[in-house]
Amino acid sequence: MVKHIVLYTLKDGVEKDEAVKLIASVLEPLVGKIPGLLHMEIRRAYNGMDYALYSEFESREALAAYAVHPLHQEAKTHFFHLLGSRVAADYDL
Repeated sequence: MVKHIVLYTLKDGVEKDEAVKLIASVLEPLVGKIPGLLHMEIRRAYNGMDYALYSEFESREALAAYAVHPLHQEAKTHFFHLLGSRVAADYDL
């Protein structure tokens, strides 16, 4: 199993609570629709970052496939323009 954690900032002027709700509403439902994606949660963060994405995948290959999956790519069109910076880490369980 791979755990995938990403911390994001949003661009200046973006209403953070509404943006995080939007992002969660398009990404979290992908669980069960994209093979190998086992769990995902998106929450508001604090101490320098605006939100955190935590997800679990069956394998590194499943994580790589998720990154380019058409459903994921389509979901990103709803919020990608809101994103500022990003820091990610993955680890095997």
